[in-house]
Amino acid sequence: MDNVLNLSRKLSTASVKHYSNPYAEFDWPDDVTDQEWLFSPELSSLAGTSVYDNLDEKQLKKLGFWELINFFSLNIHGEKALLQGLSKRLYSDWPAEISEYLHHFVDEENKHMTLFGTFCNRYAHKIYPSKNYQVSSKLSQGEEEFLFFAKVVIFEELVDHFNLHMSRDGRLHPLSQAINRYHHHDESRHLAFGRKLTKHIFDTYSPQWNDQTLADIRRYLCEYIVATWKEYYNPWVYKDAGISDSYDVYQMAWEHEAQRAHRKKVSGKCLEFLVNNGILEKEPQ
Repeated sequence: MDNVLNLSRKLSTASVKHYSNPYAEFDWPDDVTDQEWLFSPELSSLAGTSVYDNLDEKQLKKLGFWELINFFSLNIHGEKALLQGLSKRLYSDWPAEISEYLHHFVDEENKHMTLFGTFCNRYAHKIYPSKNYQVSSKLSQGEEEFLFFAKVVIFEELVDHFNLHMSRDGRLHPLSQAINRYHHHDESRHLAFGRKLTKHIFDTYSPQWNDQTLADIRRYLCEYIVATWKEYYNPWVYKDAGISDSYDVYQMAWEHEAQRAHRKKVSGKCLEFLVNNGILEKEPQ
């Protein structure tokens, strides 16, 4: 626990140092057209497929616009659940150092939702809905806390890969780059905290869990990874981008070998953390 407390102090100091006002941080143009690059094309959920290869640059930019709206929408839904969970844990049984950092965590995630929601509502006039993935209410001691923070790590590891890539992509509209860069800087602290606390909770409680409980936890986390990835493949995105047979395209893209390889690459850092710490016995297929 000392390692978690020391890290929490350092992260709280860093959050104070980098405190920002998102309302003053960004220039919001009246319009962002779908004729600019807003989403890195190699990150597209259709990249490597014949559908993608048959689109011209104008169509690819339009697809990228809607994929960015989907990406920001799934961030909104993920962070909404995260805020609910973090608020529930403020001033519970945690030491003061952790509660202090949780305040910064909540503040920063709320700012992220503001940014993503502003972009989606201003330029697309909508936010894509999300599929909820709930855990069973029958949990062993420590299981609820562990699953909450493990899901935080999984979700934010995947998101951060996209954020970091797009923050460095000079082809993108400056606003897209700036929002992704802003999110990445905060998420790097959140991930450091989440990894450390998740490992601590697992090391503390997993010796008390029987084989069935451990198997259920591991199966649930694997299912959660799949469910999170499926949010990136959205038939409504393809329909809004003008692609016909959008549901068939969704099914094709999910099964396509190029996209399987993409998911494996992006998931690598997250899965390495889970396997190296004994949380998963092996990488899920």
